[in-house]
Amino acid sequence: MYSKEFVTNVYRTLLTIRVFETECIKLYRQGFIRGYFHPYLGEEAIAVGVCAALTDKDYITSTHRGHGHCIANGANLDKMIAELLGKKDGYCKGLGGSMHIADTTKGNLGANGIVGAGIPIGVGAALATKIRKDDAVTVTFSSDGAANNGVFSEALNLAAAWDLPFILVLENNQYAVSTPIKESTREVELVKRGESLGVKSFRIDGNNVFEVYETTKEAIRICKEEKGPVLIEAVTFRHGGHHVNDPGLYLQKEELDYYMSKDPVEFARKYLIDDLGLNESEVEEIDSIVNKQIEDSIEFAKENGEMSSKEFLKFIENY
Repeated sequence: MYSKEFVTNVYRTLLTIRVFETECIKLYRQGFIRGYFHPYLGEEAIAVGVCAALTDKDYITSTHRGHGHCIANGANLDKMIAELLGKKDGYCKGLGGSMHIADTTKGNLGANGIVGAGIPIGVGAALATKIRKDDAVTVTFSSDGAANNGVFSEALNLAAAWDLPFILVLENNQYAVSTPIKESTREVELVKRGESLGVKSFRIDGNNVFEVYETTKEAIRICKEEKGPVLIEAVTFRHGGHHVNDPGLYLQKEELDYYMSKDPVEFARKYLIDDLGLNESEVEEIDSIVNKQIEDSIEFAKENGEMSSKEFLKFIENY
């Protein structure tokens, strides 16, 4: 059984991602967020379980659906929402938006709007840590859609050839935009992509935060005591369309109902109450703290200014 402190922190982070995404969808609808917005709703257990196993020495790379990864890795909510709103105190001074948040102070080498593009970046980071003999691993979050890109196998094969401390977390939400995985590949168990390259590979329930956490700990052990890399296929399901303007009508009702019944936030909440003995009021206090935190960060972002033309021109002079 996990400690009350650990599960409370896990639940708080899961809920923070859920509330962040829910409230930012509202901001998008109200016109505060421009461009695309890809919610992480339903997949929160993967980011939280993985990042709970990491240390301050480790690195991550992310995806276009990356808010959950950033938050689970310890990102500042003020800076995140300011970035989404295009404000100057955002992580990228408001120039990157939803799909390009990075925080090198936390080892987050960045989200990426190009499907699969974070994989070679992560392999490069893992190579650097091996050359420096750092006690660190690099985790790249990727997707089932990315598994059909050439860079997926190319980069993972290179990581295997060089025995790199690299963990590729494949978030299999079973749809690449609107294309179900069974229509884009004959073999739907993507874990076999890693096995074919001689990579230690695991296929797990991506909605069970504790299974994700334990598997990540084992992957880290393999990277440090045996030979990396490691592939983790975490099977999950998003709660809606590919992005905020996609109604997701192609999602099968029975599939969606099944995964809604396995909601990772409710799973952790139930564990706190049923297994660790917290009462409803104690859990509601956590809920209130999280909601207030997001509310305050939204106010910060709304009040924050955008870069002026002069500030922007001065900024780009350095690049």
